[in-house]
Amino acid sequence: MNAIQSYNTGEWSPAPLCYEKVNGSCIKTTHVFGVQLVIYLFCAMGMLLVVLGNLLVVVSVFHFKILHTPTNFLLLSLALADLLLGLTVLPFSMVRSVESCWFFGDRFCRVHTLLDTVFCLVSILHLCFISIDRHYAICKPLQYPIKFTVNVACIYIAVGWSLPIAYTSVFIYTNAVDEGLSHLLKDLPCIGSCQLLFNKLWGWLNFPVFFLPCFLMITLYVKIFLVASRQAKQISNLEKMVSSSTNMRASRRERKAAKTLGIAVGIYLLCWLPFTIDSMVDSLINFSTPPLLFDIFIWFAYFNSACNPLIYVFSYSWFRKALKIVVTRQIFQSGSSTVNLFQE
Repeated sequence: MNAIQSYNTGEWSPAPLCYEKVNGSCIKTTHVFGVQLVIYLFCAMGMLLVVLGNLLVVVSVFHFKILHTPTNFLLLSLALADLLLGLTVLPFSMVRSVESCWFFGDRFCRVHTLLDTVFCLVSILHLCFISIDRHYAICKPLQYPIKFTVNVACIYIAVGWSLPIAYTSVFIYTNAVDEGLSHLLKDLPCIGSCQLLFNKLWGWLNFPVFFLPCFLMITLYVKIFLVASRQAKQISNLEKMVSSSTNMRASRRERKAAKTLGIAVGIYLLCWLPFTIDSMVDSLINFSTPPLLFDIFIWFAYFNSACNPLIYVFSYSWFRKALKIVVTRQIFQSGSSTVNLFQE
């Protein structure tokens, strides 16, 4: 029987369990009420920021016709993934992190893991596609309107959702995977842990799935930065000779969009890198990462979903205008969908 020693009496007493009268139950990590309350409030504020921020992005891009561009449709799909993460995954992850137990059953554990992984992979694929979009817009501006249309963006979105769903479903809902990998763990997961048996192989497979798109994004943005810097010098020289034209303003918008999305990619890598590396290393050390450290890594990754709307607020004047119209409920007025958000 699991037990802990009382420092006041020197006697051993039973350790708190997730399920008191169930054999094989996980040991529950207890916190004082004040600490629990602070963690719950912190996680709840994070979830609220994720949900509201991405909801505003979804509503803005969907409502305003001027934002119906290939790039913005990819941003819309990315925001939808982050919104669904905040609504369907984070509430249950919050309870698991604070209570150190999974109280929602094995079946929902699989669903929760499926959604968690799918939304993560959807995000990284969409960021990769956005990098390709920006590469064409900056490096091949004459070919961009032909190469990257709304139809192409829709195909990218379909691929960006279908591949993660198919890839994740194979591991979570194929019994052969569990049966073939059960011998790899010295101890089977205790009841109340939501630890699936495929985690050892999962950590290694997710390594290339995460880093190959990241390597592609970094390569593209390095090229974008070099080309954009050269274009900025050329435009600066032209502006000294002629007055600023619409094409020049459009070119500056494209470069600013590339810079903003490059920042979003960098923050994504910063947030997800610790958790991804830990997932791979943890499979080598028989999942011995301290629960507190694991929770810090995973919530640091989760909060990345709240970053993109904040980046747009500080970077895009059109997004601030859209937010003002949405928040003040002017979107319910006739003709609001045709407002020119790019007008100075």
